[in-house]
Amino acid sequence: MAARWPHGMRLMRPRGMTAGLVAATVLTTALTIWLSLGLYEQREAEQRRQDILAAARQSALNFTSLDYRHYGRDSANVLKGATGDFKKQFAAQTEQLTQLVAENRSVSEGQVLEAGIVRSDEGSARVLVVADSKVTNTAVPDGEARTYRLRLDLVHRDGRWLTSDVEFVG
Repeated sequence: MAARWPHGMRLMRPRGMTAGLVAATVLTTALTIWLSLGLYEQREAEQRRQDILAAARQSALNFTSLDYRHYGRDSANVLKGATGDFKKQFAAQTEQLTQLVAENRSVSEGQVLEAGIVRSDEGSARVLVVADSKVTNTAVPDGEARTYRLRLDLVHRDGRWLTSDVEFVG
């Protein structure tokens, strides 16, 4: 392709230069797309990590915060974040626990101190949680501090992270 300069001279662009510009443009576009996809995947992984930790913390808090005065609501909160065998086992024990908690006038005020992901993928995760709880009941009316180390297994179902297993560790 030729262009004219004001004095009638023609400027010629070598074909190699045009091909080089096209190649550089294609390469730059491909690199931009590749980097954008990597950034998207990184953000998605970080969001998944935050969602897992939030679900585990809430589940541990629900599990360590129970009050005989509204145990029905508290146990429903545990079940709302549960699935699988854990949900079945907790639901099966709810009636017995309701009676036991009421008889002992138990109140447990939980607080999650730390939580860390041991492993995770798109559909499951294992999280270790350290929680403190102040427990009062008829045997300890002034309260007693307890520390829990929990291993929670979570699964991703219907857009939510749900606890499928809780185990006391350490």
